Amino acid sequence: MDDMGRFRRAVVAWAAGGAGASAAAEAAQELAVDATVRMVVLVEGSSDQAALEALAVRHGRDLGAEGIAVVPLGGATNIGRFLDVCGPPGLDLKLAGLCDIAEEPFFRRALERVGLGARLTPDDLEPLGFHMCVADLEDELIRSLGVSAVQQVIEAEGEMRSFRVFQNQPAQRERTVEQHLRRFMGTHAGRKAQYARSLVEALDSGRIPRPLERLLAHV
Repeated sequence: MDDMGRFRRAVVAWAAGGAGASAAAEAAQELAVDATVRMVVLVEGSSDQAALEALAVRHGRDLGAEGIAVVPLGGATNIGRFLDVCGPPGLDLKLAGLCDIAEEPFFRRALERVGLGARLTPDDLEPLGFHMCVADLEDELIRSLGVSAVQQVIEAEGEMRSFRVFQNQPAQRERTVEQHLRRFMGTHAGRKAQYARSLVEALDSGRIPRPLERLLAHV
């Protein structure tokens, strides 16, 4: 694991609190200097991290080498703890982020609490570097690619048979294909990140989901 990976791990441990928080805070502070961290991008989960990093590679960028740490929150409700760690109360680094539109209030209130805005509206978040997906990132990617192309990606991953079995489950029979695709990607640990990366790699350059494209442009 390189310094940026260790920094990310220390930040997560610091935000989690508990007995190891002080040691994690000290490690994060040291690694922020050693890895020359200039910005932290806070995303809801590992699939968002995988998608952003894959898009960066498509643009010939290495975010870690640029001093940009993409840190999964493990859920939007944890944003406050990570802002305490990475924002003005803690490391005081530049920040950006990605969230689902349903989780926007958590982000907005947490940003206000640490002094990064006052009386913020949803429209105020993007200028601060925080971008929103309509439902979630998987929904954005499926709509951008289209159902047929997403199924081609599943075929290329060797999982079309598993997908067809999933579609035929009684609970799935009344749902749309788009809903099948989203739910299938979340059925196994690591599958959402796997497909986030693969779907980004399959996108035409003119079909990148707006929140992902604007976030990368911001950082």
